[in-house]
Amino acid sequence: MMTPESSEDLEKNSNSGHHLRGNSEYVRLVISDEPQVAEAETLPPQAESRRKYFWWWIKAFLWCFVIVVLVLILLKWAVPFTFEKVIYPMLEWEATAFGRPVLAVVLVLSLALFPVFLIPSGPSMWLAGMIFGYGLGFVIIMVGTTIGMVLPYLIGVVFRERIHQWLKKWPKNAAMIRLAGEGSWFHQFRVVALFRVSPFPYTIFNYAVVVTNMRFWPYLWGSIAGMVPEAYIYIYSGRLIRTLADAQYGRHHLTTVEIVYNIISFIVAVVTTVAFTVYARRTLNELKMAEARGEASSASGNRGNETPK
Repeated sequence: MMTPESSEDLEKNSNSGHHLRGNSEYVRLVISDEPQVAEAETLPPQAESRRKYFWWWIKAFLWCFVIVVLVLILLKWAVPFTFEKVIYPMLEWEATAFGRPVLAVVLVLSLALFPVFLIPSGPSMWLAGMIFGYGLGFVIIMVGTTIGMVLPYLIGVVFRERIHQWLKKWPKNAAMIRLAGEGSWFHQFRVVALFRVSPFPYTIFNYAVVVTNMRFWPYLWGSIAGMVPEAYIYIYSGRLIRTLADAQYGRHHLTTVEIVYNIISFIVAVVTTVAFTVYARRTLNELKMAEARGEASSASGNRGNETPK
């Protein structure tokens, strides 16, 4: 016979068992469902991803179409006009107006002085490659550009405060330039070389770098190292322009081997230029992100070390 105490115990056990089952059922449902809900919220809808993918291909097709049309226009009208009205008269003028030593001095002076006045020196490098080739043309370009990188640096030292005030109007560019003055000698050398290869306008960089902690020698050697790929690209493109100009006006008949060689070398030059540019930009962005993370961690460490008053 069951006593009142035993019946009460049995009822309590049944209630507690029901309570545990209820709790376990609640825990199972809630915990198992929450990750699924979070996963469903984080994953983009399939239709949305398909729509973005479709529009990406549409934009890529339109850009390819525009580029092809522009290339055809350049080949049909712009390139012949440039050869006839600009390049060929320039070659004729170079052959009759100056001797090669005088022209070499003129090109060195232009490459040295144009960056001081923020004038692009690309045409002078093209002429150096077009007229003097890879050997003497490379020497002319490197001597002229080296002087053209040193002069703005020395002038910028005199106007450091004014340049600092000017850079405050462009904080993003100023943050990128500040990377060049950070760290050791090798770090400064590396960043300056990357700036020369990247699309950042080096005529502005020559002046702006003086507001950082950049030392002169890593600036000089980094600038020289970064200018070597650009010099060879300009020399090659100048030689290619001269070859096409000679072929256009009957001075030289291109053989099949020369045509294939020029096409392959042109593709290699374009790929190399793009690869250098992408690598330089990506590396500079990584350095910038690493610096930002270091500043954030140091700031959080300083906040952690502060004691409440």
